[in-house]
Amino acid sequence: MPARPLASLSKWAQDARVLWSGLVLVHVVVLILSIPYILSGELGGDLPVYAKWASDAVDRGQWPVFATDWVYPAGALLPIVGSRVLGAGLYTVVWVVLVGVANGIALQALIRRGRFVRSQWAPGFWVLTIAVLAAVDLLRLEGFTAPIVVVGMLFLGSRPWVAGFLLAAATWIKVWPAAVIASAVVATSRRWIVLITGAAVSLLVSSIVLIGGGGAHLDSFVTQQNGRALQVEAPLATPWLWMSLARVPGAHLIHNRVLLTEEVTGPGDQWLVSHATAVMFIVMAALIVVLAVATRRLSTLPHALGREVDLVLVGALALASAFIVFNKVGSPQYVLWLTPIVVVGLVLRPPDWKTPAILALVVAGLTTLVYPVLYIPLLDLAPIALIVLGARNVMLVVVLAWSVVKLVRAAFVRPAVPLGTRPMGSPVRSTSY
Repeated sequence: MPARPLASLSKWAQDARVLWSGLVLVHVVVLILSIPYILSGELGGDLPVYAKWASDAVDRGQWPVFATDWVYPAGALLPIVGSRVLGAGLYTVVWVVLVGVANGIALQALIRRGRFVRSQWAPGFWVLTIAVLAAVDLLRLEGFTAPIVVVGMLFLGSRPWVAGFLLAAATWIKVWPAAVIASAVVATSRRWIVLITGAAVSLLVSSIVLIGGGGAHLDSFVTQQNGRALQVEAPLATPWLWMSLARVPGAHLIHNRVLLTEEVTGPGDQWLVSHATAVMFIVMAALIVVLAVATRRLSTLPHALGREVDLVLVGALALASAFIVFNKVGSPQYVLWLTPIVVVGLVLRPPDWKTPAILALVVAGLTTLVYPVLYIPLLDLAPIALIVLGARNVMLVVVLAWSVVKLVRAAFVRPAVPLGTRPMGSPVRSTSY
């Protein structure tokens, strides 16, 4: 492409008005496509399940967590029940509008930070990933947690108590932001502020549930996962999907009627079903140890405070991607665990995070091809669907490998090597992030 059109495209892609127009357009299109569902009283995505939980709570007094075990942490009640504020008929509209507001707050935060580094590529990446992943971003709980994590990570350096509050709140909606908290606690000198603020949020949520009589169900979101088989989209399930295609005796897909998920079983899967969660936590514990070694080593170098951001970001990406790769549960919205970390890396360290940004976009595109485009063929074990899903899973492993290599180099390679393009001891633009 000639230099002048490329420069024009770059300027257009980084224009705040274009970014805002694109974000609004994505949400409006989703609402327009939802009109037939709204008029017929139906819902799309995971909203039918959410709306039922909201109806059980509001109409029948059967509040999840307070009255029954639940697959999500207690904080998820806020968006799920709150979206019923205008009644069951407008549930989709309220949900998408609330997600749009959250995405808009994150976009504004990214634009402001992007002006500081004279780059709007991060806000553009944020809008683009929302557009590519709209089917899951706007219709599932990650649509709320992803923008909260973006804003929380941007506040880690300047207002760690705000960051601790936001990250803890997001974790009480979906568990995955705990990976970001763990990285921040290990790698930042402000760890105690993050810990204390997060503990205060957790104490508040736990107290409300206990007072409401839900003490027996408070941690049910952990135990609810115990009996699950390998979900079809999980990277760990890949061998058994191909066994099912090859009609290996005993290998086949099953529908989990309780959790409304598609799973796969076959020869040799029982050990993994029973021990996958333990393996995942062992891998994540090992990554935390490496992160701690890298943090200690960094503290001995000049300009250590200004480089904390690199370890926090890379550590968070390593933990979040390990959470996906070694998880027996897998859903398309899990990609939204990666994009908030990548977009913050892209706005704070633009040159260093171009590679994971490209990888994340490829993962997002392949994920949308799997769901919703090829999801029915996938359940029919169509080879093309299995190939696309396999490629997506390989790319997830590549993201994990990228972050692990960065961590290992920072922790063990001598002399000191950069996490990104700059040496670890070199000055940065600011000592806070």
